[in-house]
Amino acid sequence: MLNQLNKVSVNIEDEMKRSYMDYAMSVIVGRALPDVRDGLKPVHRRCLYAMYDMSNDWNKPYKKSARVVGDVIGKYHPHGDTAVYDTLVRMAQDFSLRYPLVDGQGNFGSIDGDSPAAMRYTEIRMEQLAHELLNDLDKETVPFGPNYDDSLKEPLVLPSKFPNLLVNGSAGIAVGMATNIPPHNLSEVVDAIVAIIENPQLSFEELVELIPGPDFPTGGFIYGREGIMKAYSTGRGIIQMRAKVQIETQKKTERQSIVVTEIPYQVNKAKLVEKIAELVKEKKIEGISDLRDESDREGMRVVIELKKDENPTIILNHLYKQTQMQSSFGIIMLAIVHNRPRVLTLKETIEFFIEHRKEIVTRRTIFDLKKAEARAHILEGLKIALDNLDEVIALIKASASPAEAKVGLMEKFGLSDLQAQAILDMRLHRLTGLEREKILEELREILKYIARLKEILASEAEILKIIVGELLELKEKFGDKRRSEIVMQTADISLEDTIVEEDMVVTISHTGYIKRNAVTLYRAQRRGGKGKTGMKTKEEDFVEQLFIASTKDYLMFFTDAGKVYWLKVYEIPEAGRAARGKAIVNLLNLANNEKITTILPVKEFVDDKFIMMATRNGVVKKTNMMEYSHPRVGGIIAVNLDEGDKLISVALTDGKQDVLLATANGKAIRFKEDDVRTVGRVSRGVRGMTLEDEDVVIGMEILNENFTDSTIFTVTENGYGKRTEISEYRTQSRGGKGIITIKTTERNGQVVDIKQVVDDNDLMLITDQGKILRVSVAGFSIIGRNTQGVRLMVKEENERVVAVARLAEKEDQEENEEENDIDEIVELEAEGGEGEE
Repeated sequence: MLNQLNKVSVNIEDEMKRSYMDYAMSVIVGRALPDVRDGLKPVHRRCLYAMYDMSNDWNKPYKKSARVVGDVIGKYHPHGDTAVYDTLVRMAQDFSLRYPLVDGQGNFGSIDGDSPAAMRYTEIRMEQLAHELLNDLDKETVPFGPNYDDSLKEPLVLPSKFPNLLVNGSAGIAVGMATNIPPHNLSEVVDAIVAIIENPQLSFEELVELIPGPDFPTGGFIYGREGIMKAYSTGRGIIQMRAKVQIETQKKTERQSIVVTEIPYQVNKAKLVEKIAELVKEKKIEGISDLRDESDREGMRVVIELKKDENPTIILNHLYKQTQMQSSFGIIMLAIVHNRPRVLTLKETIEFFIEHRKEIVTRRTIFDLKKAEARAHILEGLKIALDNLDEVIALIKASASPAEAKVGLMEKFGLSDLQAQAILDMRLHRLTGLEREKILEELREILKYIARLKEILASEAEILKIIVGELLELKEKFGDKRRSEIVMQTADISLEDTIVEEDMVVTISHTGYIKRNAVTLYRAQRRGGKGKTGMKTKEEDFVEQLFIASTKDYLMFFTDAGKVYWLKVYEIPEAGRAARGKAIVNLLNLANNEKITTILPVKEFVDDKFIMMATRNGVVKKTNMMEYSHPRVGGIIAVNLDEGDKLISVALTDGKQDVLLATANGKAIRFKEDDVRTVGRVSRGVRGMTLEDEDVVIGMEILNENFTDSTIFTVTENGYGKRTEISEYRTQSRGGKGIITIKTTERNGQVVDIKQVVDDNDLMLITDQGKILRVSVAGFSIIGRNTQGVRLMVKEENERVVAVARLAEKEDQEENEEENDIDEIVELEAEGGEGEE
């Protein structure tokens, strides 16, 4: 009957909810998450307090780790000894904590993941910095609570003179939530706290100037600021970390090595080396000949030897992409605030620490004031006794007992019980003149001290001054330089990062085949050489376009229909010198009958650059470059063309240069770029040149400001051409008919293209039969504008030049001479004389 009366019926669902919430809160508050005030979880706090309680100080002998673990689990933390020892080990590892709190002697593990020695073998004591977490603990600065069996008291938080939550970070997984706070540089954090104390309205931008980002104990690089800014402003963010490496070259073999000196935080070095070896074995990373770990007590050194002629940049990018040489750190700034878990911003974290320190300094001051007032009370009693020394002595001598003497003193001189007892306890040597003066001096000093303590308690500004002073002392004593270097760029790695940057020859045939080849494939030949085959074409096809660009340049494909498409040069297939290449329709989403007319290499899109266009009918257009910075799969409109017109040339400008247009019939016009107003992307443009019947514009050049060394090189379809001073092309108004640039006789044929060149340039000529000839500009004399020019190349019957490209690379003269021993050399003198326009 009694058993039935004691039973209580409950809903199992409600009971599960209540019990689970109790368990969850116990884990959240009492185990897994740090307190925002001292940055410690309960187990860390109990370990440090146990060491403090047993005087295991930084300047005293080490104690066995097992002894400390025993005290912690016996007095404060009723859990397994493994959890406690692991905590002590981590607080002693300089690769785990930015500023270790425990000084360990013995094997405490390594960055290779080696386990620490058993706790019976290792010894520990507190680091000097750890005392700054515990200072003033005996001054009633923090609340104490009962331990697990109510037999002892333990602090519920530590006074923490520095913000350990930010300085050493924290990681923990609770129920339904987790924290992952990275470590920071002590000096930077102190500077930020001082700045916020001096200016509570400090902006976020000013704050991150003082704390630019985390500072990991293992150093390395932090790539990009976006993740940092997000984490500091919202409490959550992801940052990218990379190993720090240096490239070394062996003197004897001239082979290069990648030497890893710092790795991302929390990366196991041994596993990293194993992963690299595995990738090399599986041939996922090629080009590595040897791998060894040369790390010692001097520091980390992992050597990755490369095979001969391997590019270390490419190998390094593969390592970043496929190993933990690049790793991410997900920041979650979650901490316990007023017994509740809360995600904090950087400024909030600092503000809560400042509030904590204000409370600590206030409570410490109150404690010191009570103690000082108690001492002043005693000294005031002693002063009364010294002022009435003869009467006091007589009263004591006349008393029958100490109790009677105490009562007599209290009644006669108005003393308190404590004062009377202090007089009775005073030794006779204190009655000497020197000792009497010491008592009076002590009283004067302690009264000043009391006044100062009251002044502090009456002013928050004074409390903040003390906090700032203590922080600056800590910075001076324990501050050091930043270890992790923040690189102001993204850490994302794409296929582009594995591409070697080099100049390529891009060729496009009339029927739409494209390929790329290294510039060095074509050797320089002298004027009159027969050239090399650069692309084999079908009988009805011929090479129509040729361009030089770096592999990592953007290629903007402008078509004769006035549209623009985008590709990277490395996305174009590389084929053999005589290979035809790949159909461009497979790379770009071109419309029917749409042909590429100009390829413009662009490093990046910026707002202070312009794209200048010229059409076949003499229309020119200038548009801000940013108008073309958003590519689409189907391309976008580059210029609005008149019916029957075609886009023939595009160039990148700064908006302040001169424009030179040339026509097929040998006319040219030069005008100021300022004459062409900037218009939108879909606009038509304005007239650049008035054309005669059946004449068309074939080329456009943007003239450099320095005209001293450069000339205009004109090439005709029959393989003739010449160099002419730029100064011979006078500046005219936009829209004129122009002046003669070369005589278009039956021998020369029509003009194919014009190029602005200097002596160091080489030109590549390409014919409709797929033949390519590389010639040096310096081999041609400068002649007048109204002339026929000289022969540039020997061509076959019915063969004609269709394109010209300018190179900046020069090869050794010996190699040129060697090439000319093979190829036929035809020297021709300049033909034609000066004529009238």
